[in-house]
Amino acid sequence: MHPDDPFAQKLTETPTDGHPDDPASPVRTTGRHRTPARRGAALFASTPVRVALATGVTCCLGVAALAGVRGTQDEPAGEPVREALIDRAAETDQRASRALDRSPAPSSVPPSPSASATATPSPTKTTAKPRPKPKTTPAKPTTPPRPRPVAGLTQVQMDNAKVIVDVGADLKMPRRALVVAVATAMQESNLYNLASDVLPESHQYTDQGSGSDHDSVGLFQQRPSSGWGTVRDLMRPAHAAQLFYEALRQIPGWQSLSIAAAAQAVQISAFPDAYAQHEQRASTVVTALT
Repeated sequence: MHPDDPFAQKLTETPTDGHPDDPASPVRTTGRHRTPARRGAALFASTPVRVALATGVTCCLGVAALAGVRGTQDEPAGEPVREALIDRAAETDQRASRALDRSPAPSSVPPSPSASATATPSPTKTTAKPRPKPKTTPAKPTTPPRPRPVAGLTQVQMDNAKVIVDVGADLKMPRRALVVAVATAMQESNLYNLASDVLPESHQYTDQGSGSDHDSVGLFQQRPSSGWGTVRDLMRPAHAAQLFYEALRQIPGWQSLSIAAAAQAVQISAFPDAYAQHEQRASTVVTALT
């Protein structure tokens, strides 16, 4: 192209609206061989656009690098993580789908009962003042009721008759022997435990009166001088009755004798027929006491 060409000279003219030497200007006028910059190039020349592009490129490169690294790892290494994520998602879904009553899901293994669940709650102990123990009086020994008198006897006579009957029952003596013994005591002492005025010793013991028939003492008027025993023993109604029954046993066939004959065989009295008068009353007394 010729330098004197008017079209060429027009291209080399310096623009009149800006700074011809400003490097940031969109039109460069360094020579005729330069063409005006395109609009797209001016957009990419902006600083914010360049920063955004650089950031996007960096992110893409990082994602590509991470994908390459994970691709090079073995497949089983990612399985535990994947399974854990799946289990966690299932657990979350299960919790979200519970009923409104919030009852726990049934477990295959029953929980072991705790000590607090199985232990029976103990009642609260309250400290109460000890109550005073009631005073107990020792029980007095009960005495058997006294028998009601019969056959015209007094209470003392009836009590002595009871002693005679009880001793005979303890010795397993038959009823007839009991009647013989009571009839004998009615004749000898009128059923009173008598001392003897001849024996001052007899008054040392409990008595219910006194007699003067030699040394005869007690219910059966047995004589110590005849070998019946000591004064002390003969003044005891139970012992005197036992001596009478033992002597009656020694008489052969006494069961077939009359009441008066059996009594006389034991006592050897000067009035043998006197015992017969007491048979009926003695039988009534024995019946009342047995």
